[in-house]
Amino acid sequence: MTQSDQQGRPRDPSERVGTGTARTKARKRALDLLFAAEARGLGAGDLLDQQIAEGEAPTNPYTVTLVRGVVEHREQIDEIVGEHATDWTLDRMPAVDRNVLRLATWELLYAEDVPAGVVLSEATLLVGDLSTDESPTFVNGVLAAIDREHSDAPGGRTD
Repeated sequence: MTQSDQQGRPRDPSERVGTGTARTKARKRALDLLFAAEARGLGAGDLLDQQIAEGEAPTNPYTVTLVRGVVEHREQIDEIVGEHATDWTLDRMPAVDRNVLRLATWELLYAEDVPAGVVLSEATLLVGDLSTDESPTFVNGVLAAIDREHSDAPGGRTD
């Protein structure tokens, strides 16, 4: 029998439905890279380049796409997240939440082949597994607000 946490989620993330997809794994690997770079005081692009040079490149190209996308658009992403994270600055957020929000915001704005619902669901699952009990609700709310604003904008998402 599977053991569950207080919200009824399986304790072992590998037991979750949907965690086996290639893009889910790519998102987790991208989060690992962003988190590690921040913890070490390195640029995420620099850490990615270092890993590639050392033969430790991510196996899924979507990981590279995510990390490079966040690096390229980080200033804009941080501004947008900051506008929608009511009463929270990026610096005050748990590092996992901050970096998941960056990844998911990039996907909402630039990954036209990924439905917004998938972006929100995947981000919520990541922080549910790796951050605080309040993180899924917080991250989902911020991303939903970003999606609403950008799907209504000219040229915004239509999914």
